[in-house]
Amino acid sequence: MALQNIGAGNRDDAFYRYKMPKMITKIEGRGNGIKTNIVNMVEIAKALARPASYTTKYFGCELGAQSKFDEKTGTSHVNGAHDTAKLAALLENFIKKYVQCYGCGNPETEVVITKNQMITLKCAACGYVSDVDMRDKLTAFILKNPPEPKKGPKDKRAMRRAEKERLKEGEAADEEQKKLKKEASKKKPSKDGASKVTTTATKKKNQGSDEEHSPAGSQSDENDPAAVDDNDDDDDVQWQTDTSLEAARQRIQEQLNAVTSEMVMLSTNDEKSSVKKSPEHESINGTKSIDPHEMLVNGFKELFEKGSSPSQLKCYLESFSGTTQEAMDALLEALFNDVEKGLAKSVAARKNYLAAVVEDEGSQLVLLHSIGKFFTKASPDGAKEVALVLKVLYDADLLEEEFILEWYRRGCTSDTKSSPIWKNVKPFVEWLQNAESESEEE
Repeated sequence: MALQNIGAGNRDDAFYRYKMPKMITKIEGRGNGIKTNIVNMVEIAKALARPASYTTKYFGCELGAQSKFDEKTGTSHVNGAHDTAKLAALLENFIKKYVQCYGCGNPETEVVITKNQMITLKCAACGYVSDVDMRDKLTAFILKNPPEPKKGPKDKRAMRRAEKERLKEGEAADEEQKKLKKEASKKKPSKDGASKVTTTATKKKNQGSDEEHSPAGSQSDENDPAAVDDNDDDDDVQWQTDTSLEAARQRIQEQLNAVTSEMVMLSTNDEKSSVKKSPEHESINGTKSIDPHEMLVNGFKELFEKGSSPSQLKCYLESFSGTTQEAMDALLEALFNDVEKGLAKSVAARKNYLAAVVEDEGSQLVLLHSIGKFFTKASPDGAKEVALVLKVLYDADLLEEEFILEWYRRGCTSDTKSSPIWKNVKPFVEWLQNAESESEEE
């Protein structure tokens, strides 16, 4: 049976782990007794972790037609002849209202009916509680037919299996990319001289045989600006093939623009001066010392204002002589300090910059420590989004489960348990721990 991603917003994500079967319908009957049978409604409802009677009733409410789901036979009927595309669009609306979390968009939610007869969706990933619009017609049916309590973590285990399959597919794709890169590197010339010979040979062919043998042509090439450009191209070829340390430094300096190179020099000079400070030095200069952290934050902001790519950011960090923790703290402040609401969405939009600096396992803990510092200084409303931010980075494979749990164990001590940040992180950590215990049981 063909599968598709849950939620229209995740339709093009090849590695999305939440799947459901594609809808199959069948027109039955004639005249006034014509009906539309949703053949695989039971399978769809299981994938959404909702009773099949909810989705069937929702179709009837939206189409203004009678609908019925038979518990014994598992058949779902809606009066009238309806297209599959129309019913699939209504199912997407049902998923947005009654399945997906309003905070992180995760479909791993549970329908909860409060004492005041209000319907909410509790997310098992981020802990966010979504309030369902009680003006919808389906809410009255849900209150009369509340969902049954879960018997066991079978649905969660199935999601864990889907996640493992997604990770395997991602690893296979990474291996293929590595093989392609190795093959491309093998095809490149191994020596600078060989690359120059091939490029000059092709240029001579393009110029023609007459210019090859004429000495006047060679003299004109020396004065011709086009010949100068050709020599520059030869230099470029040499830099691409040269792997020495000096050539690598030259490439980094060329990729950095004039502003960033000045900031790098300033940062190194400030660090050297900060090693040995004296009142005599300050009196000679007559100026106050600049905070290296603020200067680094401003440097990052100038990079982003000029539309620099993640690769340029990576080159800038390689030229930075300070510690990795200082650079990560300044990077988060430059990226998200001006964001007041919707911090998780901003992190999702700029996750490519974080992916450029988080490459090894050690950098994940550095990023987590920077997140802790950032949300400690944030407002109470902003601190509530720390779980959503961790969920975004976890789904993007920038943070792994073991490092998040280790960071939480170190930070959440007896003295810091009352801190708002650890209270907000706790639901997400419990979700990770439950997933880990389920995988061990399997």
